[in-house]
Amino acid sequence: MSGSRRPNAGLLKRTSSLKIGRYTGPDKREHLHELTEQIGTHPNHLLLLYEMTLSIKIATNADGFNAYGIDDNGEEIFLIIPDALEPEESDEEVSAPSWPVCEGTTVAAFVAATSQPVKTTHVLGHDQYPEGLGANCAAASSILCLPILRSNGTLGGIAELYRTIGSHAFSDEEEETANTILLWGGLALHNAEMVDMMMKQKQLNDFLLSVTRSIFQDIVSMDTVIMKIMNHAQKLVTADRASLFLVDSKTNELYARIFDVGSDVSLDEPEGEKVERKEISRRASYTVEEFGRDLSHMNRNDIRFPMDRGIGGHVATTGETLNIKDAYQDGRFNRDVDLQTGYHTKTILCMPIYNRGSVIGVVQMVNKLAGPFSTADEEAFEKFAVYCGLALHHAKLYDKIRRSEQKYKVALDVLSYHSTCSECEFQLLKQALDNAEQLPDVEEVELARFEYSPWSIPDDVKPLYVILMFKDLFCMSKFDMEQLIRFTMTVRKNYRPVPYHNWSHAFSVAHCAYTVIKISQDVFTGLECLALFVACLCHDLDHRGKSNMFMVKSSSPLAAVYSTSTMEHHHFNQTITILQHEGHNIFKHLSSEEYKQVLGYIKHAILATDLALYFGNSDRLREVVAKEEFSWENEDHRELVRAVTMTACDLSAIVKPWEIQQETVKVIFEEFYNQGDEERARGQEPAPMMDRRRAHELPANQVGFISGICLPCYRILAKVIPGCEPMVEGTLKNLEQWKKLANIQKAKEEREKSLSGETPDEPDKQVVPEERKGLEDEEQIDRSPTKERVLPRVTSHNRGRSSSLGDSIDATIEEGDEGGAD
Repeated sequence: MSGSRRPNAGLLKRTSSLKIGRYTGPDKREHLHELTEQIGTHPNHLLLLYEMTLSIKIATNADGFNAYGIDDNGEEIFLIIPDALEPEESDEEVSAPSWPVCEGTTVAAFVAATSQPVKTTHVLGHDQYPEGLGANCAAASSILCLPILRSNGTLGGIAELYRTIGSHAFSDEEEETANTILLWGGLALHNAEMVDMMMKQKQLNDFLLSVTRSIFQDIVSMDTVIMKIMNHAQKLVTADRASLFLVDSKTNELYARIFDVGSDVSLDEPEGEKVERKEISRRASYTVEEFGRDLSHMNRNDIRFPMDRGIGGHVATTGETLNIKDAYQDGRFNRDVDLQTGYHTKTILCMPIYNRGSVIGVVQMVNKLAGPFSTADEEAFEKFAVYCGLALHHAKLYDKIRRSEQKYKVALDVLSYHSTCSECEFQLLKQALDNAEQLPDVEEVELARFEYSPWSIPDDVKPLYVILMFKDLFCMSKFDMEQLIRFTMTVRKNYRPVPYHNWSHAFSVAHCAYTVIKISQDVFTGLECLALFVACLCHDLDHRGKSNMFMVKSSSPLAAVYSTSTMEHHHFNQTITILQHEGHNIFKHLSSEEYKQVLGYIKHAILATDLALYFGNSDRLREVVAKEEFSWENEDHRELVRAVTMTACDLSAIVKPWEIQQETVKVIFEEFYNQGDEERARGQEPAPMMDRRRAHELPANQVGFISGICLPCYRILAKVIPGCEPMVEGTLKNLEQWKKLANIQKAKEEREKSLSGETPDEPDKQVVPEERKGLEDEEQIDRSPTKERVLPRVTSHNRGRSSSLGDSIDATIEEGDEGGAD
């Protein structure tokens, strides 16, 4: 008999003996009936094998019997001990003898190797089974040993019957009786094993679910995930040690930051689980929380070795699972670690972990607690490895995200330093404000007028006027002057030097809001006034001179962050960022409720500058006004007024005197044309308003823009705030001027069509007649807006883009002055 033990029950706990006496009666049918009931009540297939053999013993009147199970690998049989099949009743351990499946030892081992029955009276000394019975063989004189086959023909166990000296040998009839029972028993065994398999699969599924929940709910770091994987893997296959090596594709090495996890690990409590780490020559115990803190000093020296060495290297290189029953007999095993630690490695199960088809790591289980690792262990761990791969992949992503967050914080810190006003800028404005005698008087300069030109104030003086307007509007007892100065100077610094949506535009919009508030007869609350003024000052922060649609089409990161009102959301977030800078929170003395309310107003106000939202806001306001339902007591109505006021202020350049309006439009359209140029360079066709080649259509575009958007906006605003009527008047005056220019341009185009022989139905074929080519100099061609004269315009554009747009407008005006149409 071999000294080894069966893998799954090497040490079994003793229980009370089965009540065999109940099978000693003469009614064999009753025995089969009771055995059938056992299948439903005891799905354990080892118990079924035992009781099946017992039934045959009773049916054949044998003196004794042995029932044998076969291990998961089919390499050993072991004696089934009935006292060990229900281990919960006692802690006493029972050793189960086992034998290798081969000829030349016992009768049962021979039957297991050949799957052939044996009926013999040669108990000892037979060439094929010289050891006779493996157990209880002292007085045996006759043996009947039968293989128990499953329905698929594989061996499920061995039924061994014997009679003692003085009893007759087994007859053919008794063998036939035994075979009949086994035929039925094979089906019963298959059913029991299916039930057992389903129960094990359920247990595995529950285990994997628990593992998944434990790992994915607590992805704190790669090391934490590795430790959890090793603990769960060790529990899954009941191994004594577990190690996980990751693949370093850059150095072509395997490395382990956590070398080993010992066997005395409890996984019952996820939050308080104990882990044990063995660093070559020492071991330490950690809780999950302690583990996270101590990794910084535990893992500075990774264990590394080339991928072409060792068992782990072989698995990582080939992707092959290795199940080694004797490590010292495998040439790939490195004994040095055992020599250093005093640990003795016997069995090894090493399996690759995949992610996206590539090996990213290797898990190595060492020394199964009972015998070698089985095929069932391999299958279970193969499923577990899938979750390991996902967990490691997510842990790597988490590490990358965490590193990116740290880089982001560093970048934000650097950006904050460079995007906030300098101490020098702060002191200059502070000194200017301290010099009260030289400060302008807002009443004296009549600042609160819609026709006032904010562009007449130099850029470096505009922050001073912002403070003056702020002081004129609000009681400064709730505001810190130094905070206000830093905030204003930083806002100025965060506007980009684009042609139009720059600091000057922000100042002009804030000035318009100041004027609306001054003439609105206190219709807005103090918080509403504060929100409107600050929102106007910040409404285009960090504008890039491009539209929302451009951001979407160019796949800008901003468009990915903000799916709607892209730039407006960005402007608001930039406002919040500035407020969060140290020394910039101008609202710090407001109550928490006031603070929350004013930020809500600011957000709504800045988002309202998106013209895509304007139409809905103006339509709803126009509807309630038309129905005479408008009320300042209705918060929804007030919100609509604030939204329309923001649009009115944003477009306020349209209400300025004609000279200011004309120059402003040149700058606005230069920014539009810059976007159109970039879109054309990308292979896209720009919108007509942004197409530099269609600059001659500018007057007509302005007529449409003013008539369709600006004038309705100011008219509805003037109905709820009568003091805004001057905005309507200024808009109407400028509309008349643009209509004149549009008529002049139209007459000019008609004359050119007439000279070229074209009809009005062919507006796109504006070709300069052959007889005129070469007669007009570059300046004359450049001042004419026909499509065939693009090349000279490009030449002029290269000299200075704004001048080409200005020349186009000026040429139209000059032609009108010389006798053009009204």
